[in-house]
Amino acid sequence: MKIWIDVLTPKQLLFSEPMIEKLRKKHNVLCTSRSYDEVSKLAKIRNFDLVYVGNHGGSEKYGKLEASINRIKKLSLLIDKFSPELVISFCSPEAARVSFGMGIKHIAFCDSPHASAVMKLTLPLIQKLLIPWIIPKKEFSKYGIDAKNIIPYRAIDASVTIKRSVNQKDSLPFKNNHKKNILIRVEEEQASYTSKSRTIIPIIKEIVNEFDGENIVILGRYSEQIKNLRKLFGKKAKIMKMSFDGKYLLNNTDIFLGSGGTMTAESALLGVPTISYNAVPNIVEKYLVKNNLVKRETNPKKINKIIKKFLESSNNNYRKKARKISNNMEDPIQKLIQVIEK
Repeated sequence: MKIWIDVLTPKQLLFSEPMIEKLRKKHNVLCTSRSYDEVSKLAKIRNFDLVYVGNHGGSEKYGKLEASINRIKKLSLLIDKFSPELVISFCSPEAARVSFGMGIKHIAFCDSPHASAVMKLTLPLIQKLLIPWIIPKKEFSKYGIDAKNIIPYRAIDASVTIKRSVNQKDSLPFKNNHKKNILIRVEEEQASYTSKSRTIIPIIKEIVNEFDGENIVILGRYSEQIKNLRKLFGKKAKIMKMSFDGKYLLNNTDIFLGSGGTMTAESALLGVPTISYNAVPNIVEKYLVKNNLVKRETNPKKINKIIKKFLESSNNNYRKKARKISNNMEDPIQKLIQVIEK
């Protein structure tokens, strides 16, 4: 069978990696993406073969629309030539439109019903949707897919991505000394489901002032964002664009502070003491907080207290609990194979 898989984000790339490895044993698989710095860098690190079609649309609505129209046009030519019998995506609007227009069956994965614009553009056009069991089906069915076509799997996506091996040998951004490593991931600013938030700025101010004796690394996403962070905190912290496999960094991190998204979930399941400042409230983050794998806090002074407590503790029980929860999750790829076979 010919299968087309569209991969748009670093998380999607990591999640699809073992899936593609299994599918390629029996099928002819084409993997596409778009020109997006964090994806192309990670693909290079992971030796992941992608065909790049179109661009990321940026933060403005017109830019997103124009990029999507251009990408649909280019993809339609490529996919017409490849002639797949099945499409797999992570709710890619372009993959949904092209597969619908060409009459190709489309299976999608999603754990982000809060991305309402993407849900509206994809869910009415696909045949099957695979989701983490912790998210109620109604969170997706309200966008136009029948609940009977929504298939839950007993895992969160980070339980798949953290199992990857890490071969990266690049020198770490943390200084090689006896200080503790505090890693901060700033929130997404260009996704359709976010409003530009300044939540993180006062939080970072408190952290760099209170813990200036430790190694503080801030991971930005976009050039302008990084430029602004360097102006504010460049003398007290290392600010950098994401040019690492996240697991490589997290394996060497003592405390992680994230916005509640992918890296927050990976950090939690890897047993790294994790704080979420909840920039984009979502059901996966709520699950991790409920199971005491993540501490949620937005008050800068209270975050400092949590960091101090983590630094003074061994955190062994925290790691054991993370391992136990992660080990009890199923492999969503097996569920996908069952759906394909049906």
